[in-house]
Amino acid sequence: MQPMLDTERLRLRPPQADDLDALHAWRSDPAVVRFVGGRTLDREEAWQRLLRIAGHWSLFGHGLFMVQEKTGGAVIGEVGLFYGRRGLGPDFDAAPEIGWILAAEAQGRGYATEAARAAQGWFAAAHGERRCVCMIDPAHDASFRVAAKLGYKRYRSADYQGGSVTLLENRLA
Repeated sequence: MQPMLDTERLRLRPPQADDLDALHAWRSDPAVVRFVGGRTLDREEAWQRLLRIAGHWSLFGHGLFMVQEKTGGAVIGEVGLFYGRRGLGPDFDAAPEIGWILAAEAQGRGYATEAARAAQGWFAAAHGERRCVCMIDPAHDASFRVAAKLGYKRYRSADYQGGSVTLLENRLA
């Protein structure tokens, strides 16, 4: 059973089929995907991503939550811990990876930190102490600020899909 988490301003919940329009909206916005590969998704690719998010929960008992504003109910992003299996080596690929992405209108409001803290807290309680990682584009200052607030520290750089990324780690307890 997938959990629902409530923070002061947000609800983190399992993905639903009717999240497609919202997910497609932020994943097709060049400003939003600029630091996460830079490639927008068409509607079919957004659907495949939504199915991948849902399937991860079935395989591992954790994954990305859909982030919903409590006021108004808008679905504004994805946050959670997952296995990306990105081919960056066992020091990265074997660990759960935290990720967050928010629609443009939801950025700069502290939502990423609020949602990611809730996801990390749930993950640690449900899955025990373990090392977790994240990957950030070196130019994405806002994500580095979120990662620092969550306790992540840089441990190395890597080449990923034709560009450089910074790898970070944290021990969730």
